[in-house]
Amino acid sequence: VQLQASGGGLVQAGGSLRLSCAASGRTFNRYNMGWFRQAPGKERELVAAMRWSGGTYYRDSVKGRFTISRDNAKSTVYLQMNSLKPEDTAVYYCAQGRIEYDGTFQNWGYWGRGTLVTVSS
Repeated sequence: VQLQASGGGLVQAGGSLRLSCAASGRTFNRYNMGWFRQAPGKERELVAAMRWSGGTYYRDSVKGRFTISRDNAKSTVYLQMNSLKPEDTAVYYCAQGRIEYDGTFQNWGYWGRGTLVTVSS
């Protein structure tokens, strides 16, 4: 499995970025996809996720600002990030679920390399 994330960069507070992650190696539409992030000195945390069936999860701190979506035909997952805050600064990682047709967001099997998002105040 390969996950190639892109779209990170430097943005001012209040700005927007769109992350993309192209997946290969397995049948994309069978697996949950997610975005994690890790800020310096902090643990990696799940930011947003989308089930193979379309259901979504967002952590409270990004609800209303971030939107996850997927294009199964392109085997790609996106994270649209609006109204960015300095506390959103982190390395963002794309992840794919370990289990086919998983009804939870607890089983992650693969991570991409990460893309850095820096939000300046």
